[in-house]
Amino acid sequence: MTVSIETPRAPRTVRRGGINWEKWGWIYMRVSGVALVVLIFGHLFVNLMIGDGVKALDFAFVGGKLSNPFWQWWDTLLLWLALIHGANGMRTITNDYARNNLVNLILKGAILAATIVLLILGTLVIFTFDPCPAGAAANLLPTFCSAG
Repeated sequence: MTVSIETPRAPRTVRRGGINWEKWGWIYMRVSGVALVVLIFGHLFVNLMIGDGVKALDFAFVGGKLSNPFWQWWDTLLLWLALIHGANGMRTITNDYARNNLVNLILKGAILAATIVLLILGTLVIFTFDPCPAGAAANLLPTFCSAG
């Protein structure tokens, strides 16, 4: 009895020089994964272990944290690395399973568009968040905001 194994699928395109995006995507996944482990555990440690723990997490805690430039940049780095890491993973899955060129292009375009929109919106939220906006009605402000 003979068993025949199918030939693996050929790559979509043959590389002819230039930048090897697959290699750099692979390297990015490894480097960003290590950085994300540090950022995520730092984030969890500060939010859940320091101070009163999880019961201290409320609007005031988040407002205070996002008013500190160090935590703004920490959270921005976490957001950017995680979103790009996830988008790169989705791109890899799309390349593996979407065999039709048009479908592959549409899916990768949707991943890119969603990633760009989320990066812009997330970054805007981190850097423009103000728990005590000027001119807001006093009854709508949190108790920690000064009424003046």
